[in-house]
Amino acid sequence: MMMHTLLQSDLRFGVIYSNNSNVTVDVGCGVEIVKLERLVDDRYYVLCKGQERFRIINFIRTKPYLVAEVQWLEDRPSTNGHQDLNSLALEVESCLKDVIRLSKKLNRKPELETKDLPRNLFPTPFSFFVGSNFVNVPREQQALLELEDTALRLKREKETLRNTLNYLAAVCAVKDAFQFSSFNEN
Repeated sequence: MMMHTLLQSDLRFGVIYSNNSNVTVDVGCGVEIVKLERLVDDRYYVLCKGQERFRIINFIRTKPYLVAEVQWLEDRPSTNGHQDLNSLALEVESCLKDVIRLSKKLNRKPELETKDLPRNLFPTPFSFFVGSNFVNVPREQQALLELEDTALRLKREKETLRNTLNYLAAVCAVKDAFQFSSFNEN
């Protein structure tokens, strides 16, 4: 029903996080459908692009799908005084490249190549790009989405990426040690 309504309107809707125990949050993201393919069983394959964040003010309707009154969110100026967001974004980019490099070494199938990183993004959109790539950790993505301070978001992403980098480096070291050990036994 929602898809049929969207097809007759502007192809935009909101997405909010909900886990299996029906816990929903009040901050989500407005998205626009950029690719739509109708499947034979009346389902759809939908590719969306995130746009603006929102906070739910009031649910207007819950059936057959949620409809809410929302307040659009923008990042506030940093609470930590004037910060060089560009430098912080470059540090995050460097950490992300290192994580991608080690992931590539371990998996040989990177989900993202370093050449695919968006260039010349301002720090705020870059921070959302980085958070969107934290796949399989929806609670962390949600926490990043809820932050209304670009510097705090970038710092949290840098910390997460450094922890990931430390983990991947340890896994690589163990893997290399076992390969070296196996090589010497032959």
